[in-house]
Amino acid sequence: MITMTRIDYRLLHGQVAFAWTNNLSANAILIANDEVANDVFRKKTFQLAKPDNAKLIFKTIEDSAKAIASGVTDKYRVFIVVETIADAYRLAMQVPEIKVVDLGLANDKDGAINIAKSVYVTKKEIKQLTELEDKGVQVLVKQAPGDSDIEFSSLIK
Repeated sequence: MITMTRIDYRLLHGQVAFAWTNNLSANAILIANDEVANDVFRKKTFQLAKPDNAKLIFKTIEDSAKAIASGVTDKYRVFIVVETIADAYRLAMQVPEIKVVDLGLANDKDGAINIAKSVYVTKKEIKQLTELEDKGVQVLVKQAPGDSDIEFSSLIK
């Protein structure tokens, strides 16, 4: 079962590893990112931040979608973490089980506007997130588990 998908350019760090994982009662964290899946050093670094009560899995976006579709993740409460809005979009468009995407932290880049604390989006990213909402995926902007749920679409009007 997928508990949530979070966009956070830092991927796995204290807040994600402990606050979010505990809040979601997740027992598996899937880092879905093409670069990290093939980077031994980054994977070893993230292993250091892994909570003891959760399995940590690294897969490309494509392999993540295949694993979820195969049912191999069904026995876990999976918290998916992606690095970018593009990663979340690619994954959610392939995986109908993704019902909630949390736009936690998206870094500043050329052409981006700031819509919330530590959340910057480009026109292309706004289009992608709007498409996800139109598909029925709830897109929230929420940094920490105790924060209020803010619908993405309410911040871009």
